[in-house]
Amino acid sequence: MSIFDQTIKRRSTNSVKWDAMEKVYGLHDASDILPMWVADMDFAAPAAVSKALQQHAEQTVFGYSFIGEDAIQSIVDWQNTRHDWHIDKESIVFCNGVVAALANSIVAFTNPGDKVLISSPVYPPFFNIPKSNGREVISCPLVEKDGTYVYDFEAFEQALAQNVKAYILCNPHNPGGYVWDEATLKEIVRLCAKYDVIIISDEIHADLMINGEKHIPLAKIAGDEINRVVTCMAPTKTFNLAGIQVSYMIVTDKKKRLQLEAINMASGQGSLNTFASVALHAAYTEGSAWLDELLTYISANMDYVKAELEQIPGIRVTKPQSTYLIWIDYRELALEEKDLMNRLLEVGKLALEPGTKYGEEGRGFLRMNVACSFETVQDGVKRFKKAFEQ
Repeated sequence: MSIFDQTIKRRSTNSVKWDAMEKVYGLHDASDILPMWVADMDFAAPAAVSKALQQHAEQTVFGYSFIGEDAIQSIVDWQNTRHDWHIDKESIVFCNGVVAALANSIVAFTNPGDKVLISSPVYPPFFNIPKSNGREVISCPLVEKDGTYVYDFEAFEQALAQNVKAYILCNPHNPGGYVWDEATLKEIVRLCAKYDVIIISDEIHADLMINGEKHIPLAKIAGDEINRVVTCMAPTKTFNLAGIQVSYMIVTDKKKRLQLEAINMASGQGSLNTFASVALHAAYTEGSAWLDELLTYISANMDYVKAELEQIPGIRVTKPQSTYLIWIDYRELALEEKDLMNRLLEVGKLALEPGTKYGEEGRGFLRMNVACSFETVQDGVKRFKKAFEQ
């Protein structure tokens, strides 16, 4: 029996995933709804992380703290071992989360009114964060091809030429679960360099590689343009630590690091909380075996979901190369998104994410989170099928 077969009770724990569905979906009562939407796992964090946090909690004083050299070195070692990426400790800038890192980068490296480019469908904060900071968001949509996504680089260059100042890259892609190859990444760098555009690369899903896929950090292959890249990463998605709120940026250019630190100062942000660096260090030094087992388990969940859901006429599922999120294609059904969501919630009692949350290009898709016990996955598939019995 796998450690991931355990079903953990999360309802009534102030969990966004389990306890915020009434607000998110506009429901009067969601007590009978199974949540397979927001991207956190229903798995216990690695035992080593829990142990380290418990030991730290036994201290009787929780005063001001700083991030120790052991935690910083664990990041360097993790990137080296996991991604064959050799980084300097000096290039690391800490932040409370990857979304906060995106926001700080936008504020640091663009001005109000500047254009920020994204490639939809994509993670909603890519739209919201620049807009909230007074930037103009323009989208050059990805092209869906044979169940995956590709760049239209002709259109991408035309977009960059509109005086774009920053491009936010999702690497690997969320929600599609696609792993960009080296040729694609190098072309992104080349074109952004041509138009002097900074690249903010969200790589929070980098460790969640399915079936032996390899993540390529953008900065690793950027060559002479490495100082153009700000890489945003975290252990939180990898080890189910979202509530801990710890992330970091890898920034090789000293001037850019100083700009980011100035933004932190201006907004009154101090160091990470005292538990964040403890969790990060424990995860990166003792979490590898847990992660390897997790990826095997999630891959099997995905295979099951694909086999079962594709029995429904009009449903197509492409197994992701990364992440624990499945992007379900229902376009052949010719159903309106609102009608489909109502079926799932009211008949199937199942909460998934509607594709348009990720931009208009997501219309006709659903996002399903399968980072849960196989028993829960079976229940989710059963509920999905029930929604289509009529």
